[in-house]
Amino acid sequence: MSDKDTNEDKVEALVREPLTPMPVVNALTFDDLRACLSNGISDFRKATMFGLFFGGVFALGGIFIIQSLLVWKKIWMIYPVMISFPLIGPFAAVGLYEVSRRLQTGQPLAWNEILSVVWNQASRELRWMAFVMLFVFWIWMYQVRLLIALILGQMSFSTWGEFFEIVAFTPQGWTFVIIGHVVGAFLALFLFSITVVSFPILLERDIDFITAMITSVSTVFKSPIVMLSWGVFVTLSVMASFIPAFLGLLVVLPVLGHATWHIYKKAVV
Repeated sequence: MSDKDTNEDKVEALVREPLTPMPVVNALTFDDLRACLSNGISDFRKATMFGLFFGGVFALGGIFIIQSLLVWKKIWMIYPVMISFPLIGPFAAVGLYEVSRRLQTGQPLAWNEILSVVWNQASRELRWMAFVMLFVFWIWMYQVRLLIALILGQMSFSTWGEFFEIVAFTPQGWTFVIIGHVVGAFLALFLFSITVVSFPILLERDIDFITAMITSVSTVFKSPIVMLSWGVFVTLSVMASFIPAFLGLLVVLPVLGHATWHIYKKAVV
């Protein structure tokens, strides 16, 4: 058989190979959100130590980032970091998704098995999803620096108090806040849309990250008001948990993480 015939056979085989069907997405209601949140609280109560562990890792990460910004005297980055911090929650909650999956399927909760599942995601499609998320987060930080250079470039501030005074009591500061929040809102909406169910689906199913992102966006478009309300609720809840030195994340993150798993199970057939 010639090389030409062999290549034609390969092409024909690829053409005949069935494409992986896109996951089917259901519409959600506010009653579904309440039920999922209730299930999230229930999962946290059933696996409290796991929730406190993963919430603690997230809280320590937040404390480390803020302290690093203070040491490096990058006080202008504290506010945008705190605003965008909830957006990386889906990545931090991978272990919580596995806990909820095991509770749903009746599998035992073993530390070594759950941590092994989390570790193994580094070699699966979920790593590419994490890269996309961190890339958007980098764009978020870059646009803040750009806006500061363009709008507040002629003003000097070396402390948090000076930065707050400029932002709160000067026309340039108001311009910076308005434009920054508008741009940030678009980035937040984009990141929320591509990640809201993509991490749980990549954990459970053997699909590529592009399909996961499309499914996630489809979930938001299927129930836009409901899903955007969930996004706002998550953001406000995580930000409120910052007040007691990030310690609120010990409870807030696991409850929201478990609830997100149940939202995924309701939304994606």
